[in-house]
Amino acid sequence: MSDCLFCKIAAGEIPCDKVYEDDDVLAFHDIRPIAPVHFLIIPKQHVASLSECGPEHEAMLGRLLAHVPKLAREQGLAAGFKTGINTGRAGGQEVFHLHIHVFGHKA
Repeated sequence: MSDCLFCKIAAGEIPCDKVYEDDDVLAFHDIRPIAPVHFLIIPKQHVASLSECGPEHEAMLGRLLAHVPKLAREQGLAAGFKTGINTGRAGGQEVFHLHIHVFGHKA
């Protein structure tokens, strides 16, 4: 989507502090972190929120989640971390592009 902040970041139109990137997934540090380590993992494909996902998104959701433990370890969260997916305005979602928050404190 042309007006989606995260689509613009994924397309390289807006810079980010990148953690990881492949053809389908981008991970980058949150610009308003709530913990010493706080990054987001997004699909490059635009999906507005988790509530819009169905069976056709299973592979994409699996890829996103499979990156969480590896990237968390690489960012110093080997002892543990939290994840969150804010869904919908009432769920605290501010950017309407599916994203997983990964955050915690380095051990």
